[in-house]
Amino acid sequence: MGKVSKGVKCSVVGCENRAVKSISAQRIPSSMKVEAMGRRAYLCEKHWKEFKKLTKDERRIERLRYTGL
Repeated sequence: MGKVSKGVKCSVVGCENRAVKSISAQRIPSSMKVEAMGRRAYLCEKHWKEFKKLTKDERRIERLRYTGL
């Protein structure tokens, strides 16, 4: 049973919502203020959506690198 299913809180400073996703703390953009909690960062639904928008170009480039054009 993981920490998300146990009800861990969102890692973003000032947010008290329950986390729905956990990702590597290294992947978090510097514009998102996250409390350092070790290797993982936990994001609620609102901040997960924000993370996806902030890293959209980065993920697209990564996909192109694997599939090629």
